[in-house]
Amino acid sequence: MAELNTVARPYTKAAFEHAVAKGNLDQWSDMLTTATAVAQHETMKLVLGNPGLTSEQKADAMITVCEEQMADPSAKNFISLLAENQRLALLPEISAQFEQLKANQQHSVEVSVTTAFDLGEQQQQKLTQALSSKLGREVSLTTEVDKSIIGGVIVRTDDMVIDGSIRARLAKLAEAMNS
Repeated sequence: MAELNTVARPYTKAAFEHAVAKGNLDQWSDMLTTATAVAQHETMKLVLGNPGLTSEQKADAMITVCEEQMADPSAKNFISLLAENQRLALLPEISAQFEQLKANQQHSVEVSVTTAFDLGEQQQQKLTQALSSKLGREVSLTTEVDKSIIGGVIVRTDDMVIDGSIRARLAKLAEAMNS
């Protein structure tokens, strides 16, 4: 998996820098998301994996299917470049890295919160405000209910997990007692 990250990084960086320079981050984000979905479709996988097709034909197939999202000629060039270098399989990784760069640029972060019970609207707002001040970014909160954590909360973001669940505390207590 680390190899995919490494190979995708220069393509992502180039696409991101171009999108920032042209002021169309959202359009590129939409294009990459659409291209990823198309490339992962079973029929398109067969087309892209067909050794009888040239890289130009594969790029044309992608561009034709994603036509609405490919209004920008540089987006078409990007897909053609990926096809020429046999890197269309990297689209999911490029899209994920692009979204991360975009979130950093826009000072926002997606946070997933798992609780034992549904959070009310007011609780979600307080939690969003607290996390925004702690992380120094705008927080987009998604919640999930998992009754197996018994109580408390688990907060997940890109590179951070805060496990304040009762289940985790009980596991630590059991470990301490068995030591």
